[in-house]
Amino acid sequence: MVILTARNEKRGKAAVESLRHECNLSNIIYHPLDVLDDDSVASLVRHIESRYGKLDILVNNAGVGGVVIDQDGVRALNIDPSKWLSGAAANLLEGVVIQTYDGAVECLNTNYYGIRRVTEGLLPLLKQSPSGARILNTTSLRSELKRMPNEKLRDAGAWDEQRIEAMLDEFLEALRRGRLEEEGWPTMLPAYSVSKMAVNLYTRILARRLPEMCVNCVHPGFVRTEINWNTGVMSPEEGARGAVQLALLPHDGPTGCYFHQTELGVAW
Repeated sequence: MVILTARNEKRGKAAVESLRHECNLSNIIYHPLDVLDDDSVASLVRHIESRYGKLDILVNNAGVGGVVIDQDGVRALNIDPSKWLSGAAANLLEGVVIQTYDGAVECLNTNYYGIRRVTEGLLPLLKQSPSGARILNTTSLRSELKRMPNEKLRDAGAWDEQRIEAMLDEFLEALRRGRLEEEGWPTMLPAYSVSKMAVNLYTRILARRLPEMCVNCVHPGFVRTEINWNTGVMSPEEGARGAVQLALLPHDGPTGCYFHQTELGVAW
């Protein structure tokens, strides 16, 4: 049984109906979830606990870009996908993609703190899985530590949740003071990049804490979705391959790893 969650009930139910009819899937239901709302998370936990008593697989995919954009301006630039992926598009985006402080706060709260809120809420049910649960966090190529100008961020083995929070506070303060570049933070989609880096680090922390589970993160590829204003080159179906592979890992599968689509990658 698959539980599909979304903030927007109309769109969530429409997605379920599409999967039922177009993909001939009957074992899928909708349940509301706002990852920013403790009560919403608690409601989902109660539903799963009362109806199923356990959870075998958790796929965290909630995310926002956290920027103000001129969509027509972005499309008019017709940026080559390779420049998006390499970061070379940063200078081209000036004036059409703007990182605001409020947008950065929303981005960090959704992409990192939201994932953490949902995961920690569901952990008691994941621990009830008789086969050892799977946790999969969707990340991004922008998250790779080697892409971070700030070298002090790259010691991935020494992180814990408190250090992540302190790092995110430092980032927001640098953004507030207009000193991202001077202090070694990414300048292309800065909040999104930092939020996904935090997701990668949290993935490793969980894997160390939960050796009985397989906990990994995956960059699905440059998928054509609303989060990148439909500039991606892969279909959602193609982008889902890595997530499905990791969700169905055998009990002795890899954990604490970063995957680039379906292949093991290096993010730290």
